[in-house]
Amino acid sequence: MCRWLAYSGTPILLEELLYKPEHSLIDQSMHARLGVGTTNGDGFGVGWYTPNGAAEPTLFRGTGPAWGDENLRELAHSVRSGLFLAHIRASTGTPVQQTNCHPFRHGRWLWLHNGRIREYSKLKRTLAMSVDPELYPDIRGSTDSELMFYLALTYGLETDPVSAVEHMVGLIEEAGRRHGIENPVQMTVAMTDGERLWAFRYSTEHNSRSLYCSTAVDTLRTMYPDNPVLQQVSDETRIVVSEPLGGLVGAWQPVAESSYELVKPGVGVVGPFQPAPC
Repeated sequence: MCRWLAYSGTPILLEELLYKPEHSLIDQSMHARLGVGTTNGDGFGVGWYTPNGAAEPTLFRGTGPAWGDENLRELAHSVRSGLFLAHIRASTGTPVQQTNCHPFRHGRWLWLHNGRIREYSKLKRTLAMSVDPELYPDIRGSTDSELMFYLALTYGLETDPVSAVEHMVGLIEEAGRRHGIENPVQMTVAMTDGERLWAFRYSTEHNSRSLYCSTAVDTLRTMYPDNPVLQQVSDETRIVVSEPLGGLVGAWQPVAESSYELVKPGVGVVGPFQPAPC
């Protein structure tokens, strides 16, 4: 399975999370601790928003291991953003190619996923036929993750994000039942429109992959008054990760099973996630 992170808050250099922490995302590409496997070397990607009002986020994706990509290191050393997603991939069966690397982009939206649709090859045609015909030509790769994104777009992601993801998962579970596939959905997902960030943790068997959200910055400042990094970021800064980036006690809180979290300026929302019938 894959590892990922999502950041929202005070603009920082990408390297502050990709490379500098003791258990950074690049370290996790070689030494993941909470994933199914320890190595995530089947490509990588970063998507970020710039403060200049660009119509779309920028993507940088590669098919090699993240730990050996010098272009990624150079980019992370020079790009600063207040909202970005990053992903390191361990393929669950689809080819290692750039169009299969996360994040995926549609307009202002970015999407990434860890997990799988069980027996995807048996469900792929059924699910693909449910994608809005006007959206279908925009699918560029062959992963279950990208198809999940376009199904959510079909169900109204841009107007009601949580409902759209619930209907997307409901469709997959119903298709799985029709094909005799048990526990078809395993997912942690991050998505953003450039202003708000959503994170989802769900699996049909209710035994989902790990997901954590950083503790409120003001709480951490009280716990660690001498930590310089905590003095530099705003109270609204949050990081969502597949696994913690370091061992700072109390810095990471597990995201509850079958739930979602919404991060946006001035407010944070936690709610239950329940697949909806289609």
